[in-house]
Parts: sequence; structure tokens; C-alpha cells
Amino acid sequence: MKPVDTTPPRSASRRRILQATGASAALGLIGAPAIVRAQAGPKIRVGYWPVAAGLPFFAAIEKGYFKEAGLEVEALKFAGAQQVMEAMLSGRSDGSSNGTGAANLAIGEIAQPGLFKIFATNPSNAKYVLDEFITAKDSPIKTMVDLKGKKVASGPGIQNVTLCKTMLERAGATGATVSELPIGQHIASLVAGQVDACYTLEPTGTIGRMNGTTRVIEAGVVAKYILGDAMAPWHGGAASLTTEFIKKNPEVAKKFIAAYARGIELVRTKPEEARQFMKGYTAIEGPLTAEVPLASYMLYSEFKPSDLAYFQKFYDLFTEKGIFEKKVVVDGLIYKA
Repeated sequence: MKPVDTTPPRSASRRRILQATGASAALGLIGAPAIVRAQAGPKIRVGYWPVAAGLPFFAAIEKGYFKEAGLEVEALKFAGAQQVMEAMLSGRSDGSSNGTGAANLAIGEIAQPGLFKIFATNPSNAKYVLDEFITAKDSPIKTMVDLKGKKVASGPGIQNVTLCKTMLERAGATGATVSELPIGQHIASLVAGQVDACYTLEPTGTIGRMNGTTRVIEAGVVAKYILGDAMAPWHGGAASLTTEFIKKNPEVAKKFIAAYARGIELVRTKPEEARQFMKGYTAIEGPLTAEVPLASYMLYSEFKPSDLAYFQKFYDLFTEKGIFEKKVVVDGLIYKA
């Protein structure tokens, strides 16, 4: 299917949205190709970031789960999680896929209370690896403490930068300087010696390992340094639907979530079959498809009090750092059937 350019015009309404989020510098909207599966009923426009964590959504499309449910789903590819959130704020998207930064979504909630409901997250930790610090293969850096005074690149956006700076502080890497850099440039920047290390997300670490250019300093870092337990679930990404869409189309929303859940079940029970669906939605293909770590997934109905507590602890960091203008209560954001 030929790609459709979804880049929106710059408008006064968009500028107001950027001002409302308090993140004007971070939210340059970049729309990209849309993949459409035509069926009867209201169209469901879902924004996604091309990372491995979005696999259940990709699988649900390619396996025909949405089509079988009689749903028309339009997948909108964006350059970052902030852009996914902005599209929801402006009414150009009805939700987000897994892999969309949960803190980025919270900024939208602050700008427009009641904006969305989360129906699934992709928790990661030292076992289900998504987040990591990497360095050049032959670098003398061995541990996080060795990053004292070093130049460190972080993925773009307020969630990545805040986490990176906080983790370096808590690991004792004082004096490190952090700069934003698109994740796709992390390996090249290390090889060129432009930075000493990168806080990145998979598949970057796997790509660098497979091509022999980088190695992991430590993985599952958010769980360890932010949540205080390397095996704690870091709910860093979330799939959601806007409250407006749910209210207008309650039965369609239920069907969508049920079909999406089939995608999650496929990843859980038949990961090797599911892996192939990264191709076309992410930069992951070929041998890399079999090597990239898969995220864990948690549906709204599976949340335990401890999960909510860890999720809240993650959000509270952004309140403490002044990124969130007010406390965002996680429990009120979780979808209730």
C-alpha cells in the first residue's frame, strides 16, 4: 500500500496546544505513512512510535484481528511519543499504541484533563529489557559510575531526558552532561566518538551488539534507579484511547481493545510468529527480528495494587522534577470496562 503523507499544516490551534503542554520545544509534529485496513464502522486512528514495544498493535493489524472484529483501523506513524500525544490532543488521533511514552501521555492529561484512558502498558525491567545505557565496544567505561563527567546522549523528549539525568545522578555519575539525540543516531555517535555513552531503547543495544560496534553498560536501568528494584515493572509505555472516542463509540472501543488484546496474546504465546510483524512498522528486519528483546505487556484488567504503585512512583518523579505542573494520579487513567 502506498504511504499517505499525514503531516499536518502548522496552525494557530497547533501552537495553542504546544503552549498548553508547556513543551513547545519538544513537540514538533512529524506525521508519517498511514496503513489502512478498510472495514465498516467508525475509523479508529491510532498513533504509534516505530519501536519494538508496539508489536501487539502491528500483529493485530497484520493478523487481521481488527478486520475480523469489523473495525477500520488507521495506523499513524510518528517520529516520537510527544507527537503521538499531540495528535490525540488536537483530535487527529483516537489513541496510542504500546511503546508511546507514558509520561508524554501524562503531559497531555495535564493540558486537557480526562484526555485518555490506558488499556495496556508494556512494563520493562532487567528481565524484559527495553531501556539501557550503551557505550562503544572498546570503551574503557565498564559501569554507570564510570560516566562521571562524561558526555551522554539521551533519546529525544522530556521523558527520556528526565530519566537519563536522574539515573546518572542516582548512579553516582556526577558531572555528566546530557544531550538529546534521535535514537537512530546513537550508535553512529558512539562510533564517531561524539559521545561517551547513550541512554537508549531497544533495538539499539541489539543492533550495536550484532554489528560489533557497541556494548551494554547496564540494562533495565529505570526499574533499578527510578523504581528502586531491578525487577520492578516500569510502565514506560502505554496503549490508550481518547475518552472522547470511548464515550462516542463505547461498543467499538470494547471491540478494539479485545482485538488488540489478541495481539498481546499472540506476542505472549507465539513470540516467534509475532516477531515478523516488526518489519514494515519499525527499522527492525532480517536477523535482527529474532534477536530484539520483547517487552512484557499488561492489560487494564491485570493491574494489581503493586503495579499501580510502581506506575505512580514513575509519574511522581516528573512531579518532583517540575516537569508535571501537578500530580497525575495513575489510577484515574486506567480504562475501566
